[in-house]
Amino acid sequence: MEFAVLGPLKVSEQGRLYTPTAPKQRQLLALLLLNANQVVSTRSCIEELWEDTPPNSALSTIQSYILQLRRALGKIPQIGSLQAARRVLETRDGGYLLVVRSDELDVNAFTSLVRQGRARLHRDDAAASDLLGRALRVWQGSALSDVQVGPVLRAHLVGLEEERISVQEQRIDADLRLGRHHEVIGELSALTTKYPTQEYLHAQLMVALHRSGRRTQALEVVQRLRRVMHDELGLEPSPRIRSLHQAVLACDPVIDNPMGTDSILDLAGRTEPADARCRGGPGTVADERLR
Repeated sequence: MEFAVLGPLKVSEQGRLYTPTAPKQRQLLALLLLNANQVVSTRSCIEELWEDTPPNSALSTIQSYILQLRRALGKIPQIGSLQAARRVLETRDGGYLLVVRSDELDVNAFTSLVRQGRARLHRDDAAASDLLGRALRVWQGSALSDVQVGPVLRAHLVGLEEERISVQEQRIDADLRLGRHHEVIGELSALTTKYPTQEYLHAQLMVALHRSGRRTQALEVVQRLRRVMHDELGLEPSPRIRSLHQAVLACDPVIDNPMGTDSILDLAGRTEPADARCRGGPGTVADERLR
């Protein structure tokens, strides 16, 4: 039996789908899955399904949805009956608890691979990159991409997406330390388009481009970031991004050392003004300012 939330909502066994089709039931199941093996209060269920305007019949409607979910679970051969489904989707004091084995839920697979990958960062970056890459491949699109979400689920999804980005950044850091700068440029170009104000991804793209001999494009990345941040947020890039920009302008050799830093933005703290400028490229004082 498998439950998936990192992409479309899915309940399956041996390739056959048992996913509920009614929107509210799907929404409630998603909430229970993202809190698997924990009691979800009736109040949280009502808030998720109706936000600030629950109907007078909210409590009885929740009970009806739970019954329908149990019936759907009971059709799964591994569960086999409504009575058995009551032991999988339990009624607890003040709420409900969905019993899920660790290997049945994709979020657990993602979390386990991330934990293993992070433990190997810097010590064995090849293994770390492989494990973190496998973790990212657990995702089949945006989490709960086919489920309508309310405020409680929305908060969960924000956290999941932040974790996904963090894992991508760490895996790309490992690849950059392994000298795989050519391989990550396409991925980083797509990510910086998707997350146009995410400074760390832009810093990684700058370094990858610089190490690939594409210094002009590396400089264009920070200019594009500055325009977007100014236009959308009214902010300037951080001092560390500006320092990295200066290092690219100065062709500081520390940027070209794959093992020279634990974190791409640490380059900004480790670079020093260089006396010699890159031949044939920007190098004047005016060029060194973000414009």
